[in-house]
Amino acid sequence: MGFKGGTKFRTSHRGTAAYQLGGVMMGPSLLARHKSFTSLVFPFTSDFVLENLGRMGLTLFLFVIGVKMDLGLLKRSGKKHLYIALASVFGPLLIVSIVAVLTRESMDEELARVSSIGEIALSLSVTTFPVHYTILEELNLLCSEVGNMALSIALISDAIGINFMVVFEAMKQGDGSAQSIIWYSISCVVMAAFTPVIRRAMVWIIEQTQEGEAVDQFYVIAILLGSFVAAFVTDMFGLGIANGSFWLGLMMPDGRPLGSTLVQKSETIITEVFMPCSFVFMGLYTDFYAMKEAGWSALRPLFGLVISGYLSKFFCTMLAAKVVGVSWRDSLAISLILSLRGYVELVLYVHWVDRNVIGLPGYSLMILGTIVVVGILTPLISILYDPSKPYMLKQRRTIQHSAQGDHLRILVCIRGKTNLPSLVNLLQLFHPTVQNPFSLHAFYLVELIGPANPVFVEHQNQELEDLSGRFPDLEIIHHALKQYQEGREECVELHLFSAATVKPTMYQDVCKLALISKAVFIILPLEKKLDGEMETTEQWGGESGSIVTQILDNAPCSVGLLVEKAERWQLPQIASYNFIVLFLGGPDSREALAFSDRMSGNPCVSLTVVRFLASNAEGDDEMQRKLDDGVVTSFWVKNEANERVNYREVVIRNGADTASAIVGMAAEKYYHMWIVGRKQGINPSLLEGLSTWSDHKEYMGILGDYLSFSESVNSDSVLVVQKQVLTGKGPNFFTPPGSI
Repeated sequence: MGFKGGTKFRTSHRGTAAYQLGGVMMGPSLLARHKSFTSLVFPFTSDFVLENLGRMGLTLFLFVIGVKMDLGLLKRSGKKHLYIALASVFGPLLIVSIVAVLTRESMDEELARVSSIGEIALSLSVTTFPVHYTILEELNLLCSEVGNMALSIALISDAIGINFMVVFEAMKQGDGSAQSIIWYSISCVVMAAFTPVIRRAMVWIIEQTQEGEAVDQFYVIAILLGSFVAAFVTDMFGLGIANGSFWLGLMMPDGRPLGSTLVQKSETIITEVFMPCSFVFMGLYTDFYAMKEAGWSALRPLFGLVISGYLSKFFCTMLAAKVVGVSWRDSLAISLILSLRGYVELVLYVHWVDRNVIGLPGYSLMILGTIVVVGILTPLISILYDPSKPYMLKQRRTIQHSAQGDHLRILVCIRGKTNLPSLVNLLQLFHPTVQNPFSLHAFYLVELIGPANPVFVEHQNQELEDLSGRFPDLEIIHHALKQYQEGREECVELHLFSAATVKPTMYQDVCKLALISKAVFIILPLEKKLDGEMETTEQWGGESGSIVTQILDNAPCSVGLLVEKAERWQLPQIASYNFIVLFLGGPDSREALAFSDRMSGNPCVSLTVVRFLASNAEGDDEMQRKLDDGVVTSFWVKNEANERVNYREVVIRNGADTASAIVGMAAEKYYHMWIVGRKQGINPSLLEGLSTWSDHKEYMGILGDYLSFSESVNSDSVLVVQKQVLTGKGPNFFTPPGSI
């Protein structure tokens, strides 16, 4: 089984450890040993209330996990993933079983049962998918190669584990009498028989919901209450309280609107109220003094199982990954990830206490082991594997270094149909020809909310109708881009991609596609709200456009931020469109000039290039100045005879002079687009004093922010350009100033 997608709902893995530690500290291991604290914090029956709130949190949490999981992902796992999963499950299972046989004589009666040994061995061998999805999401590894492999292995492992768990649970029931195992089997069959009925009821609810609207609150409340009923029924049948709500979640249909509404409506109360109670409740079970009282001789067999399980899981996974061709570094990262434990295991430990598989000393030992493993392995994974490393190149992928006549590969990112006008208008003016063609890779990005498979789709290989529910604006976007391509088939190649993913890893999808498509330029559209603020928080996440910043930091090519200042659904029908380039020097300005030069061949475009020079060359970098001179000279030699291209220079003393010159240019003529370099290599004296007026300079650059938000600069749009930053080279790396 696999997650049907990421949502805003998630329990941070570090948050899990923090809650667990908080519960342990409040429990009998520390604070609860003092009667004054117990009487103040847990008076009378408060422990009963806390325990029931904790179990309610457990029920809802597992229900939401079931909603977000997709059994269909099993079909899409490769053979390599299957081999690693089999080795990582059956290797530790065999080793732990051998250790159990060797130490069985020293075990207590309950632990020595075959069913108890089987359950413990299986839990130490199986990788639970929900836990590892959360870990990879928090570490921003979901879209990485290691993350994808770990998830595939985890979902196969989870599927194996559920089947074995049912067998061992049946064996546990059989320890009482043969009649118990018969009733257990009948209960499983009855639950399975009701699955189609419940599934059909969920489909009926979706049919009653108007397209584009949320599911009625009555149905949402009824389904959430139904998770408690399902948990009660399975507990009554002996199937375990955790299984009922989880299985009900699995019955939820894929796609919107039901799953997303369920998650959105329940996430706050689960994460803010019930989950802390669950962790405190589990922490209150933990008593390290009970371990001391039990003694080493009583805990030694269980400790042997735990240590052998952790070590065999780590080494079997790492060796299996290496055997199937994974590098040592990635094999180590995968084995560390799959060795982690989380909330699902904690729930299982409580279940073992309820079923007398282990006592409180054994439970406390398992909790201690989980805390230690999570505390050690999580930072090791962060140190060992950098998800951005694969996207950083040591070769140039820029417009400046693209030869004339080669396909200019451009990646356009789209978050919705509102981005289309500015993008299509820009593409119409780009002027591709048979001699200078370009490949357009359009990438439609959708944030995952509720149950939806994390997907990456190339639409040449899949029909649009199959994905309309998951990508609501897909047909509109496809139609607009195909309309743009009409009449340009010989010089424009169009490739349409879509991805549904969570915001923290969205930049990885963009960088990965840019790498695969060999793009030299990424265009990110940014919109302004009615109040003049930037739309990056809603579209790209974070108060300072965190996804935009991550793309700028990790992109394997140059990037352009396109800010739409005037909302136009189509270009005005005029004879000439005026573009202006503000050249302040540095790599970004050189790339901005190269971008503009590609448009200078369009007979409908008039281009003005203004070079800003510091008075007396104060603050200039000599190397950057020489590179700028070479590029500007090459540009002017090429376009000197072009009457639609103008070039002039302005001498500036400080940022106030720069702002004054820009305002004067805006008053002199209306420019439809202002193009400027972001920040690399700009002489600081040219921007002195402007930074105090800039609210979005972290990703827009000081001048880009000023042009985008200044009321004195009227235009249709602003393009802020950043040149590719090579791995280990930095912005000042020297390249010969070849022709644009």
